[in-house]
Amino acid sequence: MRILIQRVKRGSVSIHGRLKSSIGQGLLVFVGVEAADGEEDIEWLTGKLVRLRIFDDEQGVMNLDVQQIGGEVLVVSQFTLHASTRKGNRPSYIKAAPEPVSRPLYEQFARSVSTALGREVATGEFGAEMQVELVNDGPVTIWIDSKQRE
Repeated sequence: MRILIQRVKRGSVSIHGRLKSSIGQGLLVFVGVEAADGEEDIEWLTGKLVRLRIFDDEQGVMNLDVQQIGGEVLVVSQFTLHASTRKGNRPSYIKAAPEPVSRPLYEQFARSVSTALGREVATGEFGAEMQVELVNDGPVTIWIDSKQRE
């Protein structure tokens, strides 16, 4: 499982021109699921995400996590995080899990983050054509892969 985290001033997801979800300051998290992913990946990534110290403290040092600043979280499914560009110029998505596998894991990840934070998280809509808007704060963008654990 891979997540791409963006520290944002605000973020939103719209579908067919209608606002689905929006957040203020916090984290916009794109989630890509592989067929081999499971609960262990969700638990590990949830822990990393909610404890990731990427918000500035009083001295301007990235020392605070999303909970400490009272930030919000928006979780959006994105199978293209598993794109392979090894051969040719057209990405292959063979590593991305099919919908019957990825949808429940994506939904479980969102619930896991919500539980860890003690409040609801905003979400996109799995499989929908979404328009995602954000104001990246910093910019700060971090990639985490549960298989590499770096």
